[in-house]
Amino acid sequence: MVHQEGLSSVLSDFARTMLTSFPIQAILEHLVERIVDVLPVSGAGVTLIATGLGPRYVAASSGDALAFERLQTELGEGPCLTAFERGTAIAVPDLAADDRYPRFGPAARAANLAAVFTFPLRHDDGRLGALDLYRDVPGSLDLESEVAAQTLADVAAAYLLNAQAREEALQAAEWLRDKSLHDALTGLANRTLLQERLEHASQRSQRWHRPAAVLFVDLDRFRAVEDAYGDSTGDQLLKSVAERLSALLRPGDTLARVSADEFVFLCEDLSHTSDADVLVSRIIEAFAAPFTVPGGQLALTASVGIAYDGPAEAMADALVLDASMSMYQTKRLPGAANQVIDLRVTDPAHVRNQLERDLQLALSQGELDVAYQPIVRAADAVVTGAEALLRWTSPSRGAVPALTTVAVAEQCGLITEIGAWVLERACRERGRWLAEYTDQPLDLSVNVSPRQLMGPGFVAMVAKVLAETAMEPAALVLEVTESVFIDEGDRARRVLGELKALGVRLALDDFGTGYCSLNYLQQFPVDIVKIDQSFVANLGRDAPASAIVTAVTHLTHVLGMTVTAEGVETAEQREEVVGIGCEHAQGFLFARPLTAREFAAQII
Repeated sequence: MVHQEGLSSVLSDFARTMLTSFPIQAILEHLVERIVDVLPVSGAGVTLIATGLGPRYVAASSGDALAFERLQTELGEGPCLTAFERGTAIAVPDLAADDRYPRFGPAARAANLAAVFTFPLRHDDGRLGALDLYRDVPGSLDLESEVAAQTLADVAAAYLLNAQAREEALQAAEWLRDKSLHDALTGLANRTLLQERLEHASQRSQRWHRPAAVLFVDLDRFRAVEDAYGDSTGDQLLKSVAERLSALLRPGDTLARVSADEFVFLCEDLSHTSDADVLVSRIIEAFAAPFTVPGGQLALTASVGIAYDGPAEAMADALVLDASMSMYQTKRLPGAANQVIDLRVTDPAHVRNQLERDLQLALSQGELDVAYQPIVRAADAVVTGAEALLRWTSPSRGAVPALTTVAVAEQCGLITEIGAWVLERACRERGRWLAEYTDQPLDLSVNVSPRQLMGPGFVAMVAKVLAETAMEPAALVLEVTESVFIDEGDRARRVLGELKALGVRLALDDFGTGYCSLNYLQQFPVDIVKIDQSFVANLGRDAPASAIVTAVTHLTHVLGMTVTAEGVETAEQREEVVGIGCEHAQGFLFARPLTAREFAAQII
């Protein structure tokens, strides 16, 4: 007879096991070991089964019990499979007198098994698998033992569901982090992962004082290729470039794609600084042969900058900025095809200071501009808003990437002034659009850098611009990234609360490229979640991407927020985001960033 104390002890012990976050296999093994202690059986086994896929996990109290579990799986026959299929307990008190299992029965009897009692692991209307109790002598189980066994099976099923959910959440988090650290098109490391590798390289170099080098490869006239041959050919060309450059990597090196046509090599533990020169030569050679694309072959050249060489003790955030500057230096060379600028023989501080002076002049002389990318209602592509994007076209440097412009502005203290200028300019442009098209509701989204958001007087500046431009606060959406939540915490919560008090709305931009914490959605007063384009790019061809975007969208809706999908470039991606339930979308499928005049024509 089973004593209630014994059953209570097993359940209590089982609960403590779950509190330790043991993996599923460990939970099963612990269960079968304890069952043999309290029930009148000689062995116990558990098999978890996924419908259509067969057994997933198997655990047993002894080698014999494990052999019986595997025997049923191998033969495709036995009480375990029957209990799983029917959802009811199966009793075989005497294998010798039972003819239901013509293959399993004789084989099990030959291994000295006399009786089997199987109990399904049930949850709602489904099953996870079955618990098998084995005896080496024939005879029925008493009623109390049967009740105890089914109780243990039901409790185990509940705990296993939690464990499965925990494992699936962990796998999803790992997948999400992996996707957030790699470029969706080429699979290379992205800017975030490169920054992590740079920080690690700096720490290692401080310990070992080994040389390191960072090389920047910029494709010449890539935009002209896209304009002439289309985005699809451009994407194929980028993939081909990534493959060729990847072939040059040494073990331990990192290759990242940090912008549309810019790649970065991080080479650590060089035996000599001249190794960097060898790599540069190999990079230039990689562009000697044309690239095969649909419809023919294309010749392509590149400009290379060595932004750092030597012990990496000074590696820091400014390194990526130095990358851009090295590219500008290269581009200014006459006939800059497959050219190299080596910042080892240049003064990076001098170049950076020159860039800062040029930005100050750009602000005062009207070289800065604002472009607008339409945000549409996903279901019917009706324009519902615009995202304001800073643009700087220098007479000597050409178009300067927005990331570089913002980084320079933050370093030289211009970010507050430039941010206020962008906000006021965009609000006034929207006012002119609505004066001409009065029946067109239109939201305005403006990006805010963390340093700008946390700077003194930001909320007062926003209030002043709203008043001076007669902008409705509810139509203004300020876009912030996860980094402000991580780095600023309580202070960010206060500032965002003050902005909400003004009536403006807040969007969490590029969701998925940082720490991807859904906890932020509960802690901070966010109205809109913008799913990063790296996830949208994989919709329809990567099941985990669709699952993640679906889960985030569902949770966002539960919390009363809306979702905007970024980087929608194909009709298939649009169908996916509509099906998932994203309210809004933006991307090249609808429009590239437009001038204020072009945008006005777009919304007529």
